[in-house]
Amino acid sequence: MESIRRTKIVDIFKQLEFGSKVDVKGWVRTIRGNKYVNFIHLNDGSTIHNLQIVADAEKFGEEFFKPISTGACIHVQGKLVESQGKGQKAEIQAESIEVYGTADPVTYPLQKKGHSMEFLREIAYLRPRTNTFGAIYRIRHHMAYAIHKYFNDRGFFYFHTPIITASDAEGAGSMFQVTTLDLNNVPRTEDGQVNYSEDFFGSPTNLTVSGQLEGELGAMALGAIYTFGPTFRAENSNTPRHLAEFWMIEPEVAFYDIHDNMDLAEDFLKYLIRYALEHCKDDIEFLNEMFDKELIERLKFVIENDFVRLTYTEGVDILEKSGHKFEFPVYWGADLQSEHERYLVEKHFKRPVILTDYPKEIKSFYMKQNKDGKTVRGMDVLFPKIGEIIGGSEREADYDKLVQRTKELEMNTDPIWWYMETRKFGTAPHAGFGLGFERLVLFVTGMANIRDVIPFPRTPNNAEF
Repeated sequence: MESIRRTKIVDIFKQLEFGSKVDVKGWVRTIRGNKYVNFIHLNDGSTIHNLQIVADAEKFGEEFFKPISTGACIHVQGKLVESQGKGQKAEIQAESIEVYGTADPVTYPLQKKGHSMEFLREIAYLRPRTNTFGAIYRIRHHMAYAIHKYFNDRGFFYFHTPIITASDAEGAGSMFQVTTLDLNNVPRTEDGQVNYSEDFFGSPTNLTVSGQLEGELGAMALGAIYTFGPTFRAENSNTPRHLAEFWMIEPEVAFYDIHDNMDLAEDFLKYLIRYALEHCKDDIEFLNEMFDKELIERLKFVIENDFVRLTYTEGVDILEKSGHKFEFPVYWGADLQSEHERYLVEKHFKRPVILTDYPKEIKSFYMKQNKDGKTVRGMDVLFPKIGEIIGGSEREADYDKLVQRTKELEMNTDPIWWYMETRKFGTAPHAGFGLGFERLVLFVTGMANIRDVIPFPRTPNNAEF
């Protein structure tokens, strides 16, 4: 055949130029046939939809098709014609087929049958080839692009904060240590402590749990910034909602108060979900059909409703009076669990909820203190099925109050001296929040486990692939 350029399957379905010569390359999902004709379903990752290849058995010979099985990679040239069969608009009448790589039908793990999510996690190197994970990873890409587009179009600057840090932004202490010291022969000081002066950075360092503190510095110069990068938590959490390595989006804006912050969070989330419904339609429809029949309805629910805004105190009052039997007790001062958050969203208000003004004891040191001396201007956005999807606050801009709070918590502020200093030099009101990217993808895809929305999940006792 004459030389023609490869066309992605997604583009073939967009243009449908019947009668034209096309060149496609991809992986075989299924092959079936008889002594007259073979039907190959081909997928190249560009769309959820397979393209049917019709190959005349007499033209190619019976032996030719033996190496072509599920998982094989092939190159096909032929004529695009309207499909006679149900379920597809177009097919290719093959004129030439080249086999790039075979897949032994006995050992290839992805045969044409249903596989459990647990099994697919064990073969994470192949699971992107399934319909489900192809859809999830395409949606993940579109969400990442939409995040950058949203902030860029609104004048925010993408600000890169360090992965390796000497500070603990959350005060949680669950950090992965970074060192080049020989762990079989750790250097010691005279009093028996680890001698970090011999380490690469000359002091103890860790993988970041958040870019927020550095992000605040950016906002206090550039006005409005956002971070979007990997973060790490060394928590021994084996739940469907926790990862040891995940991605975070953290906008930080000078001259914002808590109300501006809530407006931004609501607008941002609605934009992302609208974007997903518009640009990931086929993939979302597939996941709605196969995994979660209420997915599209839930996505529309978020964009069609104003988010309810109420204080933590009002929320606790509703929960206490609900008469509902919760697994975890509800009382003022309790750190609300997912079941409490979901009750407010799904049962009580039947709308997304933003809770504000949390007790200062259960929130981080940097949140702006209210005049009541008991609460801080924190905010959490609560979604159906997920619970908390965003956490944020107006930040404490007053140097003396910030110092006082760190003393109350007996914090060592030496590693964040630079953060404290910003309150001395041109301090200003500012606010921001954090959105866990995988939580967002979990919501948009309707998947049940966060390990299934990141290509290679990092969890306790698992760093494979």
